[in-house]
Amino acid sequence: MSRQNNPDDYELREEYDLSKLTIVAKGRYAPGKRVGKNVVLLAPDVAEAFPTDDAVNEALRLVMQIAQLPSKHQAQSAES
Repeated sequence: MSRQNNPDDYELREEYDLSKLTIVAKGRYAPGKRVGKNVVLLAPDVAEAFPTDDAVNEALRLVMQIAQLPSKHQAQSAES
Protein backbone atom coordinates (compact mmCIF):
# COMPACT_ATOMS: atom_id res chain seq x y z
CA MET A 1 0.00 0.00 0.00
CA SER A 2 1.49 3.40 -0.97
CA ARG A 3 1.22 6.57 1.07
CA GLN A 4 -0.81 9.35 -0.43
CA ASN A 5 0.64 12.86 -0.36
CA ASN A 6 -1.42 15.20 1.75
CA PRO A 7 -0.80 18.87 0.80
CA ASP A 8 -1.81 19.95 4.32
CA ASP A 9 0.80 17.69 5.94
CA TYR A 10 3.90 19.85 6.49
CA GLU A 11 5.63 17.60 8.99
CA LEU A 12 9.19 16.48 8.20
CA ARG A 13 9.81 12.81 7.98
CA GLU A 14 11.72 11.26 10.83
CA GLU A 15 14.55 10.11 8.55
CA TYR A 16 15.67 13.72 7.90
CA ASP A 17 18.63 14.65 10.07
CA LEU A 18 18.58 18.44 10.19
CA SER A 19 21.97 18.60 11.90
CA LYS A 20 23.60 17.33 8.69
CA LEU A 21 22.01 19.96 6.45
CA THR A 22 24.21 22.82 5.35
CA ILE A 23 22.98 26.38 5.31
CA VAL A 24 23.39 28.00 1.91
CA ALA A 25 23.10 31.75 1.59
CA LYS A 26 21.01 32.81 -1.35
CA GLY A 27 20.29 36.01 -3.16
CA ARG A 28 22.45 39.04 -2.45
CA TYR A 29 24.05 37.28 0.53
CA ALA A 30 25.45 34.40 -1.52
CA PRO A 31 29.24 34.37 -1.21
CA GLY A 32 29.91 34.09 -4.94
CA LYS A 33 27.55 36.89 -5.76
CA ARG A 34 29.26 39.48 -3.54
CA VAL A 35 32.95 38.77 -4.13
CA GLY A 36 34.52 41.39 -6.38
CA LYS A 37 31.22 42.78 -7.52
CA ASN A 38 29.53 46.03 -6.69
CA VAL A 39 26.02 46.41 -8.01
CA VAL A 40 24.38 49.83 -7.97
CA LEU A 41 21.08 51.02 -9.35
CA LEU A 42 21.26 54.03 -11.62
CA ALA A 43 18.53 56.63 -11.85
CA PRO A 44 16.66 56.34 -15.15
CA ASP A 45 18.13 59.57 -16.55
CA VAL A 46 21.67 58.47 -15.68
CA ALA A 47 21.09 55.00 -17.16
CA GLU A 48 19.89 56.64 -20.36
CA ALA A 49 23.05 58.78 -20.58
CA PHE A 50 25.34 55.82 -19.76
CA PRO A 51 23.71 52.72 -21.26
CA THR A 52 26.64 50.29 -20.83
CA ASP A 53 29.04 49.25 -18.10
CA ASP A 54 31.94 50.60 -20.15
CA ALA A 55 30.29 54.02 -20.49
CA VAL A 56 29.76 54.27 -16.73
CA ASN A 57 33.31 53.14 -15.97
CA GLU A 58 34.80 55.61 -18.45
CA ALA A 59 32.82 58.50 -16.95
CA LEU A 60 33.80 57.57 -13.41
CA ARG A 61 37.48 57.29 -14.35
CA LEU A 62 37.27 60.78 -15.84
CA VAL A 63 35.74 62.09 -12.60
CA MET A 64 38.58 60.45 -10.65
CA GLN A 65 41.16 62.15 -12.88
CA ILE A 66 39.46 65.54 -12.50
CA ALA A 67 39.42 65.10 -8.71
CA GLN A 68 43.21 64.69 -8.74
CA LEU A 69 43.84 67.96 -10.64
CA PRO A 70 44.94 70.81 -8.40
CA SER A 71 42.41 73.61 -8.17
CA LYS A 72 43.30 77.27 -8.76
CA HIS A 73 42.98 77.90 -5.04
CA GLN A 74 45.44 75.11 -4.21
CA ALA A 75 47.90 76.37 -6.87
CA GLN A 76 47.82 79.91 -5.44
CA SER A 77 48.37 78.61 -1.90
CA ALA A 78 51.41 76.62 -3.03
CA GLU A 79 52.95 79.70 -4.70
CA SER A 80 52.67 81.86 -1.56
